[in-house]
Amino acid sequence: MIYNKLNKVVLGIFATFLMLMGSCGEENETTDSDEIVDPIIEEYGLILNDFEVVRDTVMTGDTFGGILSNHGVSQAKIYEVATTFREVFDVRKIGVGRPYVLLKSKDSFAQTQVFVYEKNRIEYAVIDFRDSLKVYHEKKPVRLIEKTASGVIKSSLSETLSSQELSPYLAEAMSDIYAWTINFFQLQKGDYFKIVYDERVISDTIPGGVAQIKAAYFSHKGEPFYAFRFLPEDEDGAVPDFYDEQSNNLRRAFLKAPVKFSRISSRYNLKRRIAHYGYKVRPHKGTDFAAPVGTPILATADGVVTKAERLGGNGIYVKIRHNATYETQYLHMKKYNVKKGQRVRQGNVIGWVGMTGNTSGPHVCYRFWKNGRQVDPFKTELPKAEPMPAKFKPEFTELMLPLKDKLDCIATP
Repeated sequence: MIYNKLNKVVLGIFATFLMLMGSCGEENETTDSDEIVDPIIEEYGLILNDFEVVRDTVMTGDTFGGILSNHGVSQAKIYEVATTFREVFDVRKIGVGRPYVLLKSKDSFAQTQVFVYEKNRIEYAVIDFRDSLKVYHEKKPVRLIEKTASGVIKSSLSETLSSQELSPYLAEAMSDIYAWTINFFQLQKGDYFKIVYDERVISDTIPGGVAQIKAAYFSHKGEPFYAFRFLPEDEDGAVPDFYDEQSNNLRRAFLKAPVKFSRISSRYNLKRRIAHYGYKVRPHKGTDFAAPVGTPILATADGVVTKAERLGGNGIYVKIRHNATYETQYLHMKKYNVKKGQRVRQGNVIGWVGMTGNTSGPHVCYRFWKNGRQVDPFKTELPKAEPMPAKFKPEFTELMLPLKDKLDCIATP
């Protein structure tokens, strides 16, 4: 009886062993049959898995012909690209520092089949040597991600953004939005802003920078300034502009200042006394904006250039007549960028900051005439831009309200 029991135990153990061996065998067989498949890599509209990929950058001294010749492309093909396809891709204009990609065959010949040149982070040119030669331009897929930001001014807008590792473009964009309503040379400690903006993402992974500000709120000297970007739908020739929550255009006929990110070093002052002249009254009928030599000087409004010359203490200067009422003048330029009789638009670069004429440092003296008399532009009621047509107000309100809610919900810094 003991023998029979022992025999049954042995048989049971053997059967279990066979079962385990069978299951392990099946498992091993399944593992052996599994294949590791490389993920498909698609870029520039091509499957890169089909090629040997060589990435490089245009260096000083590189030429299109030299790059391709070094990678086995015939002179005949290079010449065909340079001549037949010049209107599509000018081989002379490849820039130092720009990336390029060579896609080669995966055989022993390693023949260059495709050349991709990145014009910028989004646009690229493709030269396909396979079959018949093809040259074309494409763009990487770009999507927009909505983001928000806020900050408190401690010294300057740029420094506040930099401390939060935000794009410097935001400072320039905000200065453009509020160029007519906020004097960015007089921001006070404790002023703060909140913004809603779109950021580009290239090919779903690559940061592409700020696309545009959609809405902004700026508290300056305790006064609130809302701004909402609006472009009417189905309106040919319309351009985007910024409006407050009451649909008033933030733009004015004149910019607040002729230079960006500067400071006022001397104000309009009819009772100014200078020690150098024995403290005699020497009126200063302009506003001086200190800025480094070479800083662009902007026309503060549309108009026609009436003078562009060099004269005595004015140095090199430009004068613009805007209409029958207003004129502006820009003194001490390094060089002007316009000529007499030329029509200019608001924001056009008309010259660069210099130190010509009577000046002790680099700046532009900005003078403002109203009805033939020099006045202080910061104490003069300036004309506003054209109001929003009534037909667009419902569309604007529908866009503005949710953006205003988003701004209001951003925590006050």
